[in-house]
Amino acid sequence: MTDEFSVESVYAELLGRAPENKMEPRLAPLFRAMDVLGEPNKAYPIIHITGTNGKTSTARMIEAGLRAHGLSTGRYTSPHLSKVTERISLDGAPVSDETFVRIWDEIRPYLQIVDDELTAEGQPRLTYFECLTILAFAVFADQPVNVAIMEVGLGGITDATNVGDGQVSVVTPISLDHTDLLGDTTEDIAYEKAGIIKPGGFLVSAAQPLDAAQVLLEKAKEVQVPFRFEGVEFGVESRQVAVGGQVVTVQGIAGRYPDLMVPLHGAHQAENAAVAVAALEAFLGGGEKELSLEVLQEAFATVSSPGRLEVVRTAPTIIVDAAHNPDGIRASAEAIQEAFSFSKLVVVVGVLKEKDAAEILRQLKESLGDLAEEFCFTQSNSPRAVPAAELAELAVDLGFGEENVHIAEKLDDALEWAVERAEANDDLAGGVLVTGSITLVADARILLGKAAA
Repeated sequence: MTDEFSVESVYAELLGRAPENKMEPRLAPLFRAMDVLGEPNKAYPIIHITGTNGKTSTARMIEAGLRAHGLSTGRYTSPHLSKVTERISLDGAPVSDETFVRIWDEIRPYLQIVDDELTAEGQPRLTYFECLTILAFAVFADQPVNVAIMEVGLGGITDATNVGDGQVSVVTPISLDHTDLLGDTTEDIAYEKAGIIKPGGFLVSAAQPLDAAQVLLEKAKEVQVPFRFEGVEFGVESRQVAVGGQVVTVQGIAGRYPDLMVPLHGAHQAENAAVAVAALEAFLGGGEKELSLEVLQEAFATVSSPGRLEVVRTAPTIIVDAAHNPDGIRASAEAIQEAFSFSKLVVVVGVLKEKDAAEILRQLKESLGDLAEEFCFTQSNSPRAVPAAELAELAVDLGFGEENVHIAEKLDDALEWAVERAEANDDLAGGVLVTGSITLVADARILLGKAAA
């Protein structure tokens, strides 16, 4: 049973507002909230991260690097996997329940002022995501932190996090996602994401499609900030698969960093590591000072990214992966085939309604090829989940083959079926992949007993 001082009651209150997928394209109420709270968004330098894929993994790598250099950090990412407090981290760990609730109680009366003003103007009150973002800024100011790593929720220009000005703006790979809101070309999406590049900052970008790169470059020149792009000024020099991850050599902006043990799988994570190194060089030395190799090696060896190609059980191996768009699926499939020696893979899939389910399934079938023959379609607890039967019907239409398609509306039933199929014929090298939506991965982690991320 909860009481008025619990995280659960605060979360219920937040959920009573406009939901996360109904984020308002506006900033004025956020600036008003910052004003009445004494501008917590200006209490510390910010590293601001946007992009389509890789934001959270990159944020965690940057955080590890900053902490290894002796800085106290705040990290704001979304969504959460097990508990809402995961979104707001202090020094690498989710904010304590006590601090989460205390700061919310302190800022609630001020947010009510903003809500009342919005209501009087006929506008929706502050949304779930807006309130969580304001709470994060306030928690980081209360700590206080030396630096905050803020991950954009959606887009950039009007995202709630954009009331903060990044000393370093980081753009991870841009691809097609949220096209109904951001545009249906990578150029259009890049215009939205370029909104976090501010005067006085420093742009660090992953390798991008040509049209997206041009947009970012023009924005950086417009606001007169230095810019560095992966594949031009920095990048992955080499990588080698290793037990539990990979060993990566990064050519940074200011130095070369050999033999970084990155305990994450896939070429995309090596590229995220290169972006993180460049961001650290930009923040700690303006891109002109080489980092300590020893400190960087120590930092990267500690990195984790829950829900991203995460092994949550063995015998058989169960991997959960929050790949929720076609490019994410492709990168994950390549990493699985590189890092694991499965004889076959049984795939459990669930997708949210706002995603391009057909393209996700098509990419899944194409990328995994003969490795994956059996698919179980299910759904998470999210009200936004596509019904399992609807997904299965779409898969059959896409040529998956009815004999290879199974339906289980409940995830626990889906996992039980998938484990049985992975172990069929005493196959010791069969595995299970749970993918398609972050909410499905979150539910699977809870069912399989994984701790909060």
